[in-house]
Amino acid sequence: MTDSPLIIDVAGTALTADDRRRLQHPLVGGCIYFSRNFESRAQITALSAEIQALRPDLLIAVDHEGGRVQRFRTDGFTALPSMRSLGMQWQSGGDGPQRALNAAVALGQVLAAELRACGIGFSFAPVLDLDHADAAAGDAPASRSAVIGNRSFHRDPAVVAALARAVMHGLRDAGMAHCGKHFPGHGFAAADSHVAVPVDPRGLEEILADDAAPYRWLSASLAAVMPAHVVYPAVDARPAGFSSRWLQEVLRQRLGFTGAVISDDLSMEGARHLEGRLLTPAQAALQALKAGCDLALLCNQSLNGGAVLDEFLDAMTQARASGELAPSPEREARRRALLPRGEALGWDALMADPAYRHARALLPATV
Repeated sequence: MTDSPLIIDVAGTALTADDRRRLQHPLVGGCIYFSRNFESRAQITALSAEIQALRPDLLIAVDHEGGRVQRFRTDGFTALPSMRSLGMQWQSGGDGPQRALNAAVALGQVLAAELRACGIGFSFAPVLDLDHADAAAGDAPASRSAVIGNRSFHRDPAVVAALARAVMHGLRDAGMAHCGKHFPGHGFAAADSHVAVPVDPRGLEEILADDAAPYRWLSASLAAVMPAHVVYPAVDARPAGFSSRWLQEVLRQRLGFTGAVISDDLSMEGARHLEGRLLTPAQAALQALKAGCDLALLCNQSLNGGAVLDEFLDAMTQARASGELAPSPEREARRRALLPRGEALGWDALMADPAYRHARALLPATV
């Protein structure tokens, strides 16, 4: 069995001939949506159906967490609360923790059921980063965790793990896998990896005891993990997503994780520089896959004609032909394990479903 380790995007609200050609490339195993791909529920459902007809084995994914990271917000989609909303409910007193856990399951159910009703099988959620800028911590500069912000459940890793497990349970209830991010933790670093190369100076044991603790506690539950484009120089000179030490020695061997590892967007600034070199997208993907990623994600390169994306696919094809990118049945098995399970309710049936309606009623106010 060969493998399809690349996730790419499509340009607009309907497939072009170039989109179809790229999605049929044997190395492409997934497609990621953005807000530009959404015009209406009917349109995104038709787009998903066309992709599935073209490639039934393709993973159709979106970054749809709730709060400020929610790609689809209109035409009936629920305005999902942020992860911080659940953390605030947890610490509200009385039975707050139990109510927050129930609401977290409900959030996962609503998120996944609405996406699956539109043919979308996977979301890059939940965020496991700690909120180091939380005022309750008392020791963090205001800039720390700014890129994560209300995407984080809480400062306490035990609370993060508990609420994330509940969200994961809700996603699974609706037949959707999940992805914890950004391993081993992005919350302590101040810089935004979209535009810079963040650095976290702490040592391995300190990180494992704090930011990476949720990954240890959830290692038997997580379906996928996305590493951070952050450099931890006390551990490795390479960002975590390019580091075999982080991905193989720590994540797989020490923490025992057996699911899929998906790179963060390789077009981000934090992924373009490695040990003083400026990488092409193909070089970045090959480095990520060699380090231990199962899937390499490249976003927003189908725009403006998609020349960068075509060059990327051509270079990856050459790497496969030369043996630089060897096939991996294990990598492919982990990708296929992320495909949605069971039949999904259509939108109208979902709106009438008592379990879905109850879950929506449990969601806390958006913060």
